Amino acid sequence: MKKQATINIGTIGHVAHGKSTMVKSITGLATQRFASERIRNITIKLGYANAKIYKCPLCPEPKCYQSFDSGKNDDEAYCKYCSNQLILKRHISFVDCPGHDILMATMLNGAAVMDACMLVIAANEKCPQPQTSEHLTAVEIMKMK
Repeated sequence: MKKQATINIGTIGHVAHGKSTMVKSITGLATQRFASERIRNITIKLGYANAKIYKCPLCPEPKCYQSFDSGKNDDEAYCKYCSNQLILKRHISFVDCPGHDILMATMLNGAAVMDACMLVIAANEKCPQPQTSEHLTAVEIMKMK
């Protein structure tokens, strides 16, 4: 678990609902690997980023859980609130899927390697949006968690 992610979690949902932003906030890594994606702020190809999730044995929930990029040395993982040594709980690989309707095939290819997924929905828009429904239907058919 220290060196290899133990679960692949996909981020799915409608265009511009914050899937890539959420992955970046957890992992510290941008999943948009190509300049054309970064310039236009869209996901065209599948993006990948890993994170380690640690727990502080002293701090209360939810702030006891903290994430770092995969390269973090576990011996150097300390709580940002109390400076206590953190305990590695999970090493996660995120599969960031595009939300555009014309890229649904790309999302389905990403779903093939997912153990579970997170449906990301923007709180400031009407729900469900068209691709929210399509992505949800796809993962239900695949019997994904």
